[in-house]
Amino acid sequence: MASAIRTAIQRTRLLPAWVRRLDTRAARAVNTRRTHSLADRFWSTVTGFADRGILWWTLSGVLAVTGRRRAAARGLLSLLAASAIANLIAKRWFGGDRPILEEVPLRRRLPKQPSSAAFPSGHSASAGAFAVGVAIEDPRLGAVIAPLSLGVGYSRLHVGAHWLSDVAGGLALGAAVAGAGAVVARPGRGRRAASGGARPAPTEPAPTGEDCALPASPDGEGVFIVVNPSSGTSVVRADPVRVLEDRLPQAELHRLDDEDPADIARTALARPNPPRILGVCGGDGTVAAVAHVAREAGVPLLVVPGGTFNHFARTAGASTPELAVEALQRGEGVRADVGELRFGDQAPITVLNTASVGVYPDFVAVRERLQPKLGKWVAAVMAAARVLRRSDPVRIVIDGRTAEVWTLFVGIGPNDPGTPAPLQRRRLDGGVLDVRLLRAGSRTRAAASLAFGRRTSAVLRTLRVLPRRIETFETESIEVVVRPRHGQPPGFAHDGEVALKETAEAAEAAPGPGYRTTISIVPAALEVYRPSAGRG
Repeated sequence: MASAIRTAIQRTRLLPAWVRRLDTRAARAVNTRRTHSLADRFWSTVTGFADRGILWWTLSGVLAVTGRRRAAARGLLSLLAASAIANLIAKRWFGGDRPILEEVPLRRRLPKQPSSAAFPSGHSASAGAFAVGVAIEDPRLGAVIAPLSLGVGYSRLHVGAHWLSDVAGGLALGAAVAGAGAVVARPGRGRRAASGGARPAPTEPAPTGEDCALPASPDGEGVFIVVNPSSGTSVVRADPVRVLEDRLPQAELHRLDDEDPADIARTALARPNPPRILGVCGGDGTVAAVAHVAREAGVPLLVVPGGTFNHFARTAGASTPELAVEALQRGEGVRADVGELRFGDQAPITVLNTASVGVYPDFVAVRERLQPKLGKWVAAVMAAARVLRRSDPVRIVIDGRTAEVWTLFVGIGPNDPGTPAPLQRRRLDGGVLDVRLLRAGSRTRAAASLAFGRRTSAVLRTLRVLPRRIETFETESIEVVVRPRHGQPPGFAHDGEVALKETAEAAEAAPGPGYRTTISIVPAALEVYRPSAGRG
């Protein structure tokens, strides 16, 4: 009773009578409505996931690694500003007690009730700022995130943590902060494209590497292409297979059906009349597997983007199927550097983009377990959330030095400075491995570091969100010993695939705990079709 009286007095001082009446009616409507226990658990999970911005950090990471870094950065920076204003300024000025707990159904109550002032809702301010920030850069993407933002706001009502006015005030504050940010830093090309202007072509790495003439095939004769239909299934775009069938009618296309792409490529090359050119249409993992076979056989490789990210294809200038086909028809190519990855004494694996151990392989492994039930994008969000909450650092011995790291990243060729894990190589030559170590520290800062690009990372380091010291160096070869974690060898990822089987076998054969891996650069080792300068 005392808390009810105190709440009534405090809110009378703060709010007009009509707002208090609306709050009371809304709270009564929510608290007296009968809901299933699963619904109560769902809303409790939503509000818990949004604690300390974990939900929005996770989404920003997913947006960043899917090529929407400007939207991710604006959303996150808007969130940081709105959260600071809400919690450090607005709550102290306005204050206000939270709803009367006795009126909230027992099974909806939070295990630990918040003790800060009620107005405005910090959860809602963060949600509104992130959604509007993303929408400023990409309105369609913002529209997708908006229902989640509103859901977070409602979850605060459902669990009895806030009044309706707290939630509405938080959402309005967040939206206002994001809007003010758009005045200070104007939106980028995504916003201009959405408003009806011509969208500029995406910026790709400058074409590099040693140019070479390759066999031309105007109609696809002598070309065998491995197609992975399951690559990039969550991406809305034209079917690249139709382009291949229309432009290369004589090419032989093999659609994978739960088959190993390398095995299919080797079988084709073992025929009495083998193909002159090996092609692959799929994601980076499929491309790397077929590239290894092409290297073994000494045949040129045609890379057709057919995955979610297509990192290597974009670096090679073949950002669309049409560009890849034009390079084949003209016989335009380049000799590209590759990496060779060995686990213990096993045969080498060709690496085209990156190899890493730590947080990113953890994320990939969890996503692949969840993907069959949830789909790629939902699985990615859930996997990022689990990794952010539960992953532990990995202990490694690198060139004789012991270190605990969130991630060890090894890129093929020199890459952008300032980021611990750039996932797309910037050039096809260079003759070095680009090694980066993000040492153990704050879990949230590590996740943010892995998500963003060079410019955004610089801003976040200025705000002391990211660690300032990331060890980087270049080398031609590196040896790493990965120690067990929780009794199991951590997975090692290469080109978006996690080598769990290989690492387990290497650990079993190793004389000591963990497993040994070596990575070396092999210059100009792969002949790949690439549009000449000016076309890609």
